[in-house]
Amino acid sequence: MEFDGKIALVTGAGRESGLGFATARRLAAEGATVLLTARDGAAAQALAARLGERVTGHALDVTDFEAGAALADEVKARFGRLDILVNNAALTSVWGETAATADMTAARAALEVILLGSWSVTQAFLPLLRQSGSPRVVMVSSGAGSHNDPAFGLTTANAMGPSYAVAKAALNALTVRLALEETGPIRINAVCPGFTATFPGGAEMGARPVEDGVDSILWAARLGNDGPTGQLFRDGSPLPW
Repeated sequence: MEFDGKIALVTGAGRESGLGFATARRLAAEGATVLLTARDGAAAQALAARLGERVTGHALDVTDFEAGAALADEVKARFGRLDILVNNAALTSVWGETAATADMTAARAALEVILLGSWSVTQAFLPLLRQSGSPRVVMVSSGAGSHNDPAFGLTTANAMGPSYAVAKAALNALTVRLALEETGPIRINAVCPGFTATFPGGAEMGARPVEDGVDSILWAARLGNDGPTGQLFRDGSPLPW
């Protein structure tokens, strides 16, 4: 029960097979009170109901900045603080997309969810995180946004798609800036969960089990107040920017 008494919020948790749902499940299993959020509020509530009384479902479209602020007001009124924020909401690119031919509407959508959504939600909850004795912000990023990831990095000829990769690189940059500005016990880190089987056929393509990805996310949530901040990790080890 390592997270006993902690208040946690997870974005982008509206799919049973996704990292967000699995992260919420693990946090609750280890004692946390969890706000499971998704763009579809009904889906969030249905999934939360499957995880027991520690988990509640909430509608949160991370691109709706006012919605994030309103949910922060609810959390403030109920708990007075937030201990763990997991920014997991994301959009993927079309497989095989190229920078020269990418659809700009799709690219804008990826940036709005991955970068601006995480940015605005973090802004909304920073005052409550500062009320925690051990606040943690986990940006669920990707090696696709790293210059030096040998498999999926920005300098490799992979088919992940630049809309996703560039948005994740921007999320990594945001992590650095937020961590630089925030003093005290708050730890803000980006985590790559690896190529994870969150989609049909993923395991057959060599993707790792979802629980392995969740392990990386929870590792960052468990860091002590003297732990690293403003860095990118995979499986608890630093990943080059």
